[in-house]
Amino acid sequence: MTDITLYNTAHRRKEPFQPIDPENVRMYVCGPTVYDRAHIGNARPVIVFDMLFRLLRHVYGADAVTYVRNFTDVDDKINARAAESGRTIREITDETTRWYLEDMGALGTLEPTKMPRATEWIAEMVGMIEGLVAKGHAYEAEGHVLFRVRSYHDYGKLSGRSVDDMIAGARVEVAPYKEDPMDFVLWKPSSDDLPGWDSPWGRGRPGWHIECSAMAYELLGGEFDIHGGGNDLTFPHHENEIAQSKCSGHGFARVWMHNEMLQVEGKKMSKSLGNFFTVRDLLDQGVPGEVIRFVFLST
Repeated sequence: MTDITLYNTAHRRKEPFQPIDPENVRMYVCGPTVYDRAHIGNARPVIVFDMLFRLLRHVYGADAVTYVRNFTDVDDKINARAAESGRTIREITDETTRWYLEDMGALGTLEPTKMPRATEWIAEMVGMIEGLVAKGHAYEAEGHVLFRVRSYHDYGKLSGRSVDDMIAGARVEVAPYKEDPMDFVLWKPSSDDLPGWDSPWGRGRPGWHIECSAMAYELLGGEFDIHGGGNDLTFPHHENEIAQSKCSGHGFARVWMHNEMLQVEGKKMSKSLGNFFTVRDLLDQGVPGEVIRFVFLST
């Protein structure tokens, strides 16, 4: 059998890959927030982890590998897009999800084994949050539920940060209902004009980080082989995922992998910076998807 060596962000070194179960290799990769076209920087993790997915299928067999990549379809950016466009949230997320799959398919990528939408797993997120509250790792405050960061002693290990250093370097206003500046939201209240679901803490919606923890657990189990994403997700998203999942009693991911960002004049390509163009822009200009894929895999 072919030997595979992967760079594990958690240990900051290359390691031989040994799956938990060679007949059930499992990988989770953070997917897009679906409110607009994917820019070419968004395509980089799709191409990188498609290559890994293909390699794992080749080594262990197509039926032995499960690849989960989610769609975040509940988010303040989506709410804002719906408000400014006059369209429903579902119309926007359905359309954007379709665009995403079409554009990524044009780059020659395989569809993951499972592609859960966050809104389909709200009950499981609520259940995980209830468990964290019961264990003292989370608390309710003014309709919010927050994770007690200091209750998890390895917080910051993935990204190589200490909690005290993070607090010292912070320059943002801290919500008065937080026990600690580093505590992060698991659940937040929703007004009548925003998406919301019933919960023990009132009508509200999940925080971003709990979505991936809950979906990964439900679809891959308490411990799985690989968790991937862009290196911009290492902190806080992946750090928070680890804290939530470990404190829920799950082993979570054994190997953490992160791709580098696409740079434009020395800065990360992003919608917030406005320095992007979309995958569809290139395809419509006649650039073949295979060329885009080749360029990414050449760097």
